[in-house]
Amino acid sequence: MNENILVVDDEQETRWLLEQELSHDGYAVASAATGREGLEKALEGEWDLILLDVILPELSGMEVLRRLRAAGKRMPVIMVSGRSATPDKVAALDQGANDYITKPFAIEELLARIRACLRYAKVSLPETSSRPAHLLHIDKLEVDTKARTVVRSGQPIDLTPKEFDLLVYMLERTGEVLRREELIQQVWGYDFVGDTNITDVYIGYLRKKIDQSFRPPLIHTVRGVGYCLRIESEDGDEDDLDS
Repeated sequence: MNENILVVDDEQETRWLLEQELSHDGYAVASAATGREGLEKALEGEWDLILLDVILPELSGMEVLRRLRAAGKRMPVIMVSGRSATPDKVAALDQGANDYITKPFAIEELLARIRACLRYAKVSLPETSSRPAHLLHIDKLEVDTKARTVVRSGQPIDLTPKEFDLLVYMLERTGEVLRREELIQQVWGYDFVGDTNITDVYIGYLRKKIDQSFRPPLIHTVRGVGYCLRIESEDGDEDDLDS
């Protein structure tokens, strides 16, 4: 295994527990006690995943996350917090977090989320001689996963971090029907206890940005199941969500 994980938490007991559990599970673990120390280590090292507490001295976890993404660091980040309110989770995910887990948590659940994030980070399309793996496209929509840019018909499109992750996941599975539950698990990284409305909301955001002003439409709804990214005539599209 030997993936490198950075734990950023100001509680010494929590850091010790996570270091012990993660090391026992086969990960190489380092830690930091403040936001500033965590940011410095995150920028200087090569990390496969970061566990980042929201409430930290010197720099908040959200500020650390913002600076990491601004610096182009794309490693998975799981936010850890005692706050369970939906707005806190949404803010972290929109800022670029890959998952959000609330304290107290079962170590088995955290390990499962870490495995899920690491699996998702390794997913990429096979590289061909004509198109590198980090360049995804369908019709005239082009996405660069390294530069995190989106262009359709030559027009740049600005997406939030979570909109971008959702689009990339769908592009990597072009033509597949993706259930709402799968999108939540793979893109958001945690369960909404049966409430999948957030996928509908974000699909609506994507439609407005990549489909509304272009033809043909690329995002299609499979009634009662989920969504699919594919090229199809407008007459064949059976959407149940307003665009």
